[in-house]
Amino acid sequence: METIGHFIGGKRVAGTSGRTAKVFNPATGEVQAEVALASQSELRAAVENGKAAQRAWAATNPQRRARVMMKFVELLNRDMDKLAEALSREHGKTIPDAKGDVQRGLEVAEFCIGAPQMLKGEFTEGAGPGIDIYSMRQPLGVVAGITPFNFPAMIPMWKFCPAIASGNAFILKPSERDPSVPLMLAELMMEAGLPAGILNVVNGDKEAVDAILDDPDIQAVGFVGSTAIAKYIYGRGCSNGKRVQCFGGAKNHMIIMPDADMDKAADALIGAGFGAAGERCMAVSVAVPVGKETGDRLIEKLVPKIEALKVGPYTAGDDVDFGPLVTAEAKSRVLGLVNRGVEEGAKLVVDGRDFSMQGYENGFFVGACLFDDVKKDMDIYKTEIFGPVLSVARAANYEEALDLPMSHEYGNGVAIFTRDGDAARDFAARINIGMVGINVPIPVPLSYYTFGGWKASGFGDLNQHGADGFRFYTRTKTVTSRWPSGIKDGAEFVIPTMR
Repeated sequence: METIGHFIGGKRVAGTSGRTAKVFNPATGEVQAEVALASQSELRAAVENGKAAQRAWAATNPQRRARVMMKFVELLNRDMDKLAEALSREHGKTIPDAKGDVQRGLEVAEFCIGAPQMLKGEFTEGAGPGIDIYSMRQPLGVVAGITPFNFPAMIPMWKFCPAIASGNAFILKPSERDPSVPLMLAELMMEAGLPAGILNVVNGDKEAVDAILDDPDIQAVGFVGSTAIAKYIYGRGCSNGKRVQCFGGAKNHMIIMPDADMDKAADALIGAGFGAAGERCMAVSVAVPVGKETGDRLIEKLVPKIEALKVGPYTAGDDVDFGPLVTAEAKSRVLGLVNRGVEEGAKLVVDGRDFSMQGYENGFFVGACLFDDVKKDMDIYKTEIFGPVLSVARAANYEEALDLPMSHEYGNGVAIFTRDGDAARDFAARINIGMVGINVPIPVPLSYYTFGGWKASGFGDLNQHGADGFRFYTRTKTVTSRWPSGIKDGAEFVIPTMR
């Protein structure tokens, strides 16, 4: 059986800790590989490689760094099919969805081709008598990213592309559940011309995470995952003096106004709620129809569409709408929450708990589930289920509908479907959520804007990718210069001014 190691110093290396984790085929439930789990010393070896290479990389001019990104984009397009197949094999998502995963990361790499523009400072000539002031953006040094299983291509690229384009060395700790694609991305970066040691991939569990958080040479850490772990990483990283950005859980609502196109709203809910088996931080998991008639019409539209969804392995190609969950533990957790919803009194209109597929009986499949009459005090409403489960929480009017996402602890994404421009504008202005969609169910911003949630969905001052990606991985230095012709004789004992 294959044992997947690490990528350190420009090449794949075997693990030396003696600890491994199983990598499953989610469709069959079979173990298809093992992945090495790094020790603190292995993480330290990656950091040392990064330190050794980073100074020369930072001294490389930004346009040459951008050319590496340009070549990387070309290679991603070349190997799109290979990357998507490897991603689907370990994660379980369909091939088209896996290609979307790679594509959204690729778009951040495209944005990073503009690094020379993003890294420009400011200059003021004659700020005072004979005085010029200018600022520059400089890399932090060695930085790190800890990324989740659900987007093993996209989120690593969201992290390492702006960091590397800014002149840093990067340590990536991806999910141990689907580790192959991050290693493939590191190899493509090397092929694109990245110097050895600038991008290192260290597979591991909590031991590797803690080593990252405690390492004195790692200056910044980015994380995406659950809120509980986000809080842990943010607290421990900040206490060690690191710059930290963490993105946690979500419970994304979609409000359906009475004037909405119900067919379009239902289709949007199907794709946003059940795509990737609901294993997306931007999945819509709560539909909020406004008014009884709107709710009844929505349920009437949703039920046949959900019952017609095709569930199966990625190898079935276009005949599959979504695949299995990533692990047996994930399946057990989702089924437990569905059972809890029934116990709490929610109406299970479509029940996918008993889904089974011939030849794949041991796979981690859960069929699509639809709840109606979900209340805000129920566990299935409060908890991020991260599975193919859509809850309908009815609201009597617009203000009641608005209150549901406003009062929820998470604030990642939200959407409203309406033909009323005034309602949409009011919604966008008042809602306390980081990313808002108007007739767009999954409002993930494009690469030149930033991605980030509010409340318990985000920790730290800066978001991911876009301009914030460059801000997070650089620091500003401001220089005030004066030449002899502008210097007065004698000591000055007052605070300098520009008068």
